[in-house]
Amino acid sequence: MERDDIIEYSLDGHHSEEAGVKIRKKIWFVTALLTAITAVEVVLGMMIKQHSDFWPFVKWFFIILTIVKAAYIVLIFMHLGEERKGLKFVILIPYFIFMMYLIFILLWEGTAVGETLSTYGS
Repeated sequence: MERDDIIEYSLDGHHSEEAGVKIRKKIWFVTALLTAITAVEVVLGMMIKQHSDFWPFVKWFFIILTIVKAAYIVLIFMHLGEERKGLKFVILIPYFIFMMYLIFILLWEGTAVGETLSTYGS
């Protein structure tokens, strides 16, 4: 008995070779870009010590790069980049505001914990 609910997608040749090359180029570009951003984060994390004067700037740089990577992943892999600008903003702006809120709470509470530890000892 042959099943009729299984679709063989390899036989569905609705893409031309030029479209396939374009898609593969885009995949390689996205992979290279995300790898480069991650490599920059790792190198900065390895080179700059946590107790140096530059560490607060490095932390903010990490936060910014992480938000850029997250937005780029949403735009590319969730196909939001192909939508209209208004829809992009409707979806991305609430997430951006929520992330800024979480970062604010993280930094505010981290400062409070640090002050408490310095006051009362660890």
